[in-house]
Amino acid sequence: MLHFATRRAICIFATLIKGSNYMFDNLSDKLDKALHVLKGHGSITEVNVAETLKEVRRALLDADVNFKIAKEFTNSVKEKALGQNVLTTLQPGQLMVKIVKDELTELMGGDTAGINLSGTPTIILMSGLQGSGKTTFSGKLANFLKTKKTKKPLLVACDVYRPAAINQLHVVGDQIGVEVYSEEGNMNPVEIAQNAINHAKQNGHNVVIVDTAGRLAVDEEMMTEIANVHKAIQPHETLFVVDSMTGQDAVNTAKAFNDRLNFEGVVLTKLDGDTRGGAAISIKSVVDKPIKFIGTGEKMDAIDVFHPARMADRILGMGDVVSLVERAQEQFDEDEARKLQKKIAKNQFGFDDFLKQIQQVKKMGSMKDLVGMIPGAGKALKGMDIDDDAFKHVEAIIHSMTLEERTSPGVINGSRKKRIAKGSGTSVQQVNQLLKQFDQMSKMMKMMQGGGGRKMMQMMGKMR
Repeated sequence: MLHFATRRAICIFATLIKGSNYMFDNLSDKLDKALHVLKGHGSITEVNVAETLKEVRRALLDADVNFKIAKEFTNSVKEKALGQNVLTTLQPGQLMVKIVKDELTELMGGDTAGINLSGTPTIILMSGLQGSGKTTFSGKLANFLKTKKTKKPLLVACDVYRPAAINQLHVVGDQIGVEVYSEEGNMNPVEIAQNAINHAKQNGHNVVIVDTAGRLAVDEEMMTEIANVHKAIQPHETLFVVDSMTGQDAVNTAKAFNDRLNFEGVVLTKLDGDTRGGAAISIKSVVDKPIKFIGTGEKMDAIDVFHPARMADRILGMGDVVSLVERAQEQFDEDEARKLQKKIAKNQFGFDDFLKQIQQVKKMGSMKDLVGMIPGAGKALKGMDIDDDAFKHVEAIIHSMTLEERTSPGVINGSRKKRIAKGSGTSVQQVNQLLKQFDQMSKMMKMMQGGGGRKMMQMMGKMR
């Protein structure tokens, strides 16, 4: 049974649908179509297995997966499928999906790769091209280590060529409450990094994150500089940050950096904007280094540890309930949950309660990312856009209601709707829509008291 907080979050998503692309949307859709032929109870033959895998390969190529990797992937799936007698099983479609999922997981790294935090202090060197999101991610990583790992990080500005980069890091540091070390006028990144480590030791910082200079393309000068910094500070972790939206270029750049730095892991940024996902699938095979983190939005908490198995589930439209539960448990208070359960059971759930739930869901992360974690949601909500601002008009309408209206929505008649619409800067139609959605959501919440997940997903599919 789903964790109660998770079930509530799913219910709330269902009321806020406006229209978006989800991570790996295109790939998920094409893989689903490719595997559909094997999902029924019809005749399964070696011929249509081969035809299905041809479509799978085409789907991977369209997602900007390297041709050699796509070919090897489908060959491996075919070998395992025929070796496990897919043709003679009662549910060949399901077995085929499992084989594809297992191979996808392996292709993206297999096991989850953690970050090495053994040093005193731990030194983490960030590398990557200009515009990859390196500086922003340095801040996200510092925030992650501070809030999730109870570390005291120090951010170090070693991009001596762009004053804007140093200023950006200071802004990020202020935003998350993390100290930033920089030396105005010093053009020697090796010296700055070494001084920063000494500063960290003297001031009780147990993690040092060094943000380095990037350029628009790989060049010898940049490589020499970062190699010199790497040699001087001997980092425990060297992370290569890459913009996933650059597709195969990302993979090629990763190889160039790895040949020079031999980094420990990859960070994929802007994954929320990439519906193809080719870089995520290809990069491990090319550089033989794990993806350790992904960036899934602009906010400082939009960072996730990369779990290959969970990502494979999402690519195949199976959702990622484990991650959704983890996010929900972080934000939802258990005592509040129990009180809410009682209210729902007594039909006392009102708009004030709904408003509280919205605030908690907003803290869980970007809407697009969260929806992708719900099993079946990608298909149920296809073509819809779930914007991070989706809550704004809902909150405005609720704030325009009287206490009586928020507590007992049944009293809201035509004249009250006009007043609420005027007060919230919305239309009567939007007020009507929210009231209808609220009613549906209340029913879903009640349904979920007993764990009726399948029925709820069916209801979600009807909510437009």
